Amino acid sequence: MKYLGLAYYSPEKFAAMSPEAVDALVSQCPALDEKMRATGKVLVSASLGEPDAWMTLRPRAGKVQVSDGPYTESKELVGGLFVIEAESHDEAVRLASMHPAATLGEEGGWAVELIPIDFYLGD
Repeated sequence: MKYLGLAYYSPEKFAAMSPEAVDALVSQCPALDEKMRATGKVLVSASLGEPDAWMTLRPRAGKVQVSDGPYTESKELVGGLFVIEAESHDEAVRLASMHPAATLGEEGGWAVELIPIDFYLGD
């Protein structure tokens, strides 16, 4: 089964951190990302751009309406995502636990939401 991992962060908490603390935190991510990829179970892994560049598309009166910014107002935002293939729920949790947002960054409000995928169109 495939699972979507959404990596959240708190912009407010991140803004309260010193640049040195952010650099120290972020510098630990590549090694953890590589450990997760080395399992061979990661199908997609991505970091997302800053929210001020996001757009929301909605159907309105038979046309697509485009507006700036995230779809929802929230204290936490999605900063990254990954898709994994796992044989079981327990394996999915084990794999997702390797992601930096699950193991680091408590001071930045990091967290991972793990969601089973019912339909997947990809390679």
